[in-house]
Amino acid sequence: TSIMLILGSRLNETPVLSLQTGTTLAHTTRALIDPSNLTVAAYQVDGPLLNMQPSFLRVNEIRENGSLGMIIDSSDDLVGLDDVIRLHALYDLNFELVGMPVLTEQRQKLGKVEDYTLDSDSFVIQQIHVKRGFFKGITDTGLLIGRSQVVEITDHEIIVKSTAKKVANSPVMEATRHEYVNPFRTPSPQVDSSSVEG
Repeated sequence: TSIMLILGSRLNETPVLSLQTGTTLAHTTRALIDPSNLTVAAYQVDGPLLNMQPSFLRVNEIRENGSLGMIIDSSDDLVGLDDVIRLHALYDLNFELVGMPVLTEQRQKLGKVEDYTLDSDSFVIQQIHVKRGFFKGITDTGLLIGRSQVVEITDHEIIVKSTAKKVANSPVMEATRHEYVNPFRTPSPQVDSSSVEG
């Protein structure tokens, strides 16, 4: 089976569907990322049908992750904060990858994490997308840092080997974009409200 890479931001506000009932149980609100191994352990979910606040969907309960959303067997697969010790620890850690400063081992500032790419089967983060500072951002498209280049993740920053490469259009980003239906790629006829006589 080929690895499918997805942008982490694509999984925000993703519907969580029950295979048993065919209904939408919830939607994802944030990823719980384990900084020790750069893996998404679970997604915090929200929705009117949930009887626990906060509720979580562990990634190993996801049967399929596709265009409809994340498919699980039933609402029994959603857990509360006290059901899984590891989730409680990650939740308390409150680690947010997006927005973290990225520095080289020589303490050179590279920018901040803008997004990340993960393997849709294992939920292992494969690449970190770094947005450069404002002035560098005009000429630069950003950096793509592979997980093997990450040296250390602290509470406040990510330290990477200084061999991180600049990317213009990386093939991974291209592959990611075409896996899903992009509403901006195939323009559907829209009625321009400004030209309609009132």
